[in-house]
Amino acid sequence: MTANETAAPQAAAEESTPLPRLGEIGLENFPPYLMNRIMGRYNAALREEMAAHGLTTAKMRALAVLSVLDGLLIRDLSVYAVVEQSTLSRALDALERDGLVQRKTDPDDSRATRIVMTPKGRETHEGLWPHVAEACAQMFKGIDPEEQRAFTATLQKILHNVRVNQF
Repeated sequence: MTANETAAPQAAAEESTPLPRLGEIGLENFPPYLMNRIMGRYNAALREEMAAHGLTTAKMRALAVLSVLDGLLIRDLSVYAVVEQSTLSRALDALERDGLVQRKTDPDDSRATRIVMTPKGRETHEGLWPHVAEACAQMFKGIDPEEQRAFTATLQKILHNVRVNQF
C-alpha cells in the first residue's frame, strides 16, 4: 500500500470523528475567540492615540504596512492590513486628502494603482509607533523572549495554514 493509499482511509476516519462543540471547548480554550479578544483589546488601547493622530484602525494598519512594504498594490495592501478593500479604499481617500499617502499608477500596468507613503505619512506613523510598540510590549508582559518567539512561530504556521486552505 502506498503512502497516499494509507493517508486516504486515515483522512476519512478523521473526517467521520465528530468535532467538539464550542460549549464543550469553552470560549477561553478556543484560539480564534482568544485572538479576536486580544486584537479587540489591543485596538481599543490604541484608539485614543490613533484619534490624536487623525487615524482610524484601518488608516493605522495601512500606514504600518506601508512603513515596511511601501508601494503596494491596493489589493495587496488590503491583505497585509487585514482590511476589506472597500473599507481600505475609503481610508486611503482620507489618507490621501491628509497628505499621508499618494496613489501612483503602476509603471508595468496602467490599470493598477500603487500606494506610496509620503514623508508626512512616515512622520505620522513614527509618532504613533512608540504607542504601538508599548501596547505590544504590554501584551507580552511576563512572557519570556523564548516563549514570545515560539508563539510568533506558531502564529506564522497558522497564517500559512490559513493561506493554503483559504478558509
